[in-house]
Amino acid sequence: QNRPVFLAMMGNSWFWFYGAIMLAQFPLYAKNYLHGDHSVFVLLLTVFSLGVGGGSLLCERLSGHKVEIGLVPFGSIGLSVFGFDLFLASQGYTNTSSVDFIGFFAQQSSIRILFDCLMIGLFGGFYIVPLFAVIQTRCDPAHLSRTIAGMNIMNALFMVVAALLAMVLLKMGLTIPQIFMVTAILNAVVAGYIFSVVPEYLVRFLAWILIHTIHRVRTVDISRIPEDGAAVLVCNHVSFVDAIVIMAASPRPIRFVMDHRIFKMPVLAWLFRNSKAIPIASAKEDSVLMEKGFADIARALEDGDLICIFPEGKLTTDGHINAFRGGISKIIERTPVPVIPMALRGLWGSMWTHGNGNPFGRSFKRGPLSVLELAVGKAVMPADATPEYLQQQVQNLRGAWK
Repeated sequence: QNRPVFLAMMGNSWFWFYGAIMLAQFPLYAKNYLHGDHSVFVLLLTVFSLGVGGGSLLCERLSGHKVEIGLVPFGSIGLSVFGFDLFLASQGYTNTSSVDFIGFFAQQSSIRILFDCLMIGLFGGFYIVPLFAVIQTRCDPAHLSRTIAGMNIMNALFMVVAALLAMVLLKMGLTIPQIFMVTAILNAVVAGYIFSVVPEYLVRFLAWILIHTIHRVRTVDISRIPEDGAAVLVCNHVSFVDAIVIMAASPRPIRFVMDHRIFKMPVLAWLFRNSKAIPIASAKEDSVLMEKGFADIARALEDGDLICIFPEGKLTTDGHINAFRGGISKIIERTPVPVIPMALRGLWGSMWTHGNGNPFGRSFKRGPLSVLELAVGKAVMPADATPEYLQQQVQNLRGAWK
């Protein structure tokens, strides 16, 4: 009944499949392949466990203290990359004499093997924590207990299948490192399928990458964005990446209203379409598309979604806020919901904005990981949500910092 939650449960169970098939091989891998005693197996298990714990703790910091599903693809990539590298590292292990964990450290490729185990655990934490949080937050509270119980049954079934697959692969003559390789490849295939069915994970991942590699995004009063229910977010329009920054900072999904020409831009069109953006045009350009856009907005609000619009209708050319247009009044008149003013500050002058000179040169002057902020104001009731009043609220939030 709740497809996003069901697919999150499937992704969760896949993690148990991956973990079961990998961990089940560790005792024989340590004994027969690494030629280590019991202490070597304990060492592998300890390093892996520390990785899972570290990744789980890092999730809170990397996600900005919210449920960040963009970390799920990041975790999945790491599981495949380091699972495959564990196979490669094992090929370089040449020791044939029995060793304890101290002697193991002296062997060729031993550090690389331990590093791969640590990274598999670390990225496993990145993968599993957001998925479990999605299940808890997006599930109907009345069905949460039975949902988690059902997921535990699925986890057990996936673990049984993992054991059967390992038996089949061993019967076929595959070595344990080759089983690691097959599991890593299977993980990549499964991840690709999940992210093609639910592109929201990949969209949020791309947004997360952008704001953690080029900018450092801080939020002010982000808790004012409601956890549930419909609302319209209005924000100043500074750059070409405004929507991505807001999407990455928001604790819940947002549907953006954007110009139909930007919506159709090559490559970006896929991103906008899969983030369920709503294209719109002016009455002069295409009155039919305009009416369809407003109808789609009303339908989304009736479904309890968050809608975000940029009432200026165009990017600023000088860093100042342009006059808000009347589209917001039409939206509120049709579907009276709270309006939440927001302001982006610190983006003006970056490579993503209008301005004089080379855009890369402007960004170089700002330096790497430049700071920008998203400030969220108090909700405005529909009766007070005039374009002029909302513009003033956004202006107050932004202040002098462009």
